[in-house]
Amino acid sequence: MIIMGVDPGLSSTGYGVIEARGDRARSLGFGGISTPAGMDMSERLAIIFAEAEELLRRFRPEVMAVEQLFFSSNARSAMLVGEALGVILLAAQRAGVKVREYTPLQVKMALVGNGRADKRQIDYMVRAVLSIEGELPSSHAADALALAVCHLHSSRLEGRLGAER
Repeated sequence: MIIMGVDPGLSSTGYGVIEARGDRARSLGFGGISTPAGMDMSERLAIIFAEAEELLRRFRPEVMAVEQLFFSSNARSAMLVGEALGVILLAAQRAGVKVREYTPLQVKMALVGNGRADKRQIDYMVRAVLSIEGELPSSHAADALALAVCHLHSSRLEGRLGAER
């Protein structure tokens, strides 16, 4: 199974793609999509959409895992992330890729077993689970890989529970 995790953002969207075979998982690629702050909003969204489409073509994932949006104290920031997420979801739909959403708590629990895990713990566990040596390019790429690993764990659990029924 190939899973693409996406951590949406307007200035920086992280992505991470993993492949699971049996009990093993490995990274196929990770990185980011960046857009310049001074650029028109529609142009920035077009860049994110085009690059998301290209990543979907290149990796051909079966499913995309994204972070479920929540509104914090900065509604403007949440709206910008929502717009970036919207074009990413559109790219996934056009590519015929299923999308699953996970909360930050679900991701932290799946990777660390602690809903209050910090960025360093998530980064460490992502690299450990996927046998990635060295540093990841950004926290956005780490979060995207974490989303993919979270989906992998969730789908395996669902498979086991379904088999028991």
